[in-house]
Amino acid sequence: MRLTGRFLVVAMCIGQLGNLLPHVAVPAVMPQNLIPLWNLSGAQAGMMASAFAFGYMFAAPVLSRLTDRFDARNILLIGSVVLALATIAFGLLAHNLWTATGIWGLAGAGFAGAYMPGLKALTDRLSPGEASRSITLYTSSFSFGVGLSFLVCQVVADQFGWRWAFVASGLGPFVMVAVCLAMPGARPVATQRNLLDFRPVIRNRPAMGYILGYGAHCFELYGIRTWLVAFWTFVTERAGTVSLFGPIVVSVVFSLLAMPASILGNEAALRFGRHRALTRLMIASAAVAVAIGLSVWAPAAILLTLLLFYALLVPADSGALTSGMAMSADVPHKGATMGLHTTIGFGLSALGSWSSGIVLDLGGGPSHAWAWLMMFLLLAGSILLGPLALWWLRDPQDRNAQM
Repeated sequence: MRLTGRFLVVAMCIGQLGNLLPHVAVPAVMPQNLIPLWNLSGAQAGMMASAFAFGYMFAAPVLSRLTDRFDARNILLIGSVVLALATIAFGLLAHNLWTATGIWGLAGAGFAGAYMPGLKALTDRLSPGEASRSITLYTSSFSFGVGLSFLVCQVVADQFGWRWAFVASGLGPFVMVAVCLAMPGARPVATQRNLLDFRPVIRNRPAMGYILGYGAHCFELYGIRTWLVAFWTFVTERAGTVSLFGPIVVSVVFSLLAMPASILGNEAALRFGRHRALTRLMIASAAVAVAIGLSVWAPAAILLTLLLFYALLVPADSGALTSGMAMSADVPHKGATMGLHTTIGFGLSALGSWSSGIVLDLGGGPSHAWAWLMMFLLLAGSILLGPLALWWLRDPQDRNAQM
């Protein structure tokens, strides 16, 4: 049986859940296990967590560009296998900061062969009319997969130890391997461009606006995603009570809310205009980040309420940014456009994770309220660069019309 149409979209979303099962394994177990075990500072822990995104950033330009020359299904297959084996290797072999960072970087490189090549494999097999909502469904399932990753990794680590969390989550990518084997072949539009020639993408102003906006989104998203468990651990320890809403529940709910938020954000972009909707969503996200930072001394119930609003706003722009990029891309350079999109996105994801850890150290460490205030102000400032990029790089005639 060959997967086509809606069955292919559903299968790709399920396969992506498998590929995302290891995604936040390090942030999920880091506060209770890896930081005390290896005596890590915030900057060191942030560097280790961001290694995944750094590995992705270095591998993505080549792997995504290859999808303009070869069937993206083959890149997706290889990337999924590498991701699985590297994640299992982390559980079996990581024994200090440097081995963990190196192995986690390799896992990120594997994911670089899975995420955007997966999107390319999907869109190559869909008609233009199916593209926008299918792309949003695929990208929004990312957040559901992250929530599942938080849940599985923390539960397995609590029950069997942190190493088994990596071994168990490392089995997930084999689901995508099965999807690849059931997918029909597709031949990309031929291009004569050099493998790393991104000049046609850079000249595409609308696409670059979405790409840089996505970078601002990723900085904010991975800053909070990397440190969410640590932040809520700080909140519950400061409160001094055992709550139903512990780090596991909060991190999972935060991630699961992202899926409907991303879908609704894209629908708002389709109805009210992509630039207008994205600008308002990003400004609202920055405002809530500032509110959380200024409320770190407040009761846990207030912080939980603000975090739930933040959980809806941070990912709400993701689907609209990615579908806007894909729809603005020139067909012969679609893989290159996706490659630059994801390279900048994950590069700034790595910077968001790492710099958030550095800021926490500057504020006295994760046990100090001032440190968390500084971190949330950093995240608010980063997302405000998104509307600026969207405005500056939009079509000049459209930009002048808004002045």
